[in-house]
Amino acid sequence: MRKSMGKGLLALGMAGLFAFVSACGQEETKTDGEDTKKKIIVGTDAAYAPFTYMDKGEIVGFDIDVVDAVMEEAGYEYEVKNMGWDALFEGTRQGNQLDLAVCAITVSDDRKQTFDFSSPYYESTHMIMTNEDTAIKSANDLKGLTVGVLNGSTGQIAAEKILGQNSLDIKKYESDAVSIMSLKNGAVEAVIADNTVINEYLKNNPKNPFKTFEDHKNFDVEFYGLMLPKDSELTAEIDEALKEVIANGTYSKIYEKWMGTEPNVEALQAAK
Repeated sequence: MRKSMGKGLLALGMAGLFAFVSACGQEETKTDGEDTKKKIIVGTDAAYAPFTYMDKGEIVGFDIDVVDAVMEEAGYEYEVKNMGWDALFEGTRQGNQLDLAVCAITVSDDRKQTFDFSSPYYESTHMIMTNEDTAIKSANDLKGLTVGVLNGSTGQIAAEKILGQNSLDIKKYESDAVSIMSLKNGAVEAVIADNTVINEYLKNNPKNPFKTFEDHKNFDVEFYGLMLPKDSELTAEIDEALKEVIANGTYSKIYEKWMGTEPNVEALQAAK
């Protein structure tokens, strides 16, 4: 009886040990699975230098470097997809195509109704670009002239405040680059776009006879943010990573690389 009981106890002990080892293995697998983060799909419109544009077949720019730093801080792998401006918003709105969008996107109360935004990462204002021989000195001088804007942008909204929401003098294009080409070709008499975009164009095309000026009376300061689907589960985590990138000095290095000056970090932190 004892011998038989011994074998039974041994078998029971071995079974318990096997179950314990198996249970440990299952726990490790579950833990590993829980720690694995999904790959983030980032949408952009790579026609907006220096923020995001194509260079030798690669999407590069200030915005791309900011996203790269944020994703590294948050511990996510990511993939950037190039798409048109309108498709960028639609893909983010649907929530099943893009996890995040970046393309010098201004944070506004109107957009907040449809999307989530991170804290600001860039301060901007609008600039007017005209031919060198025009007498335009302020935004109010644009009345009666044809003005090119990026369709669906805050530049369009700025033009509408001056010329009227349904003005036929506002010509809407799929990119600021096309707006500027339209000015160059005589299809419009002025362009309204973000100051950094226009200055980048002038830097790369110094021989073009254009005149530019800002109008702080008619154009407000704006802030760019990372845009996510409404009520995204990623919003808080991405925002915290961005704040850390700004606080630890990584953002300043990126800014100086692309803009050539030091950023006003205090203004960004105050705007949030």
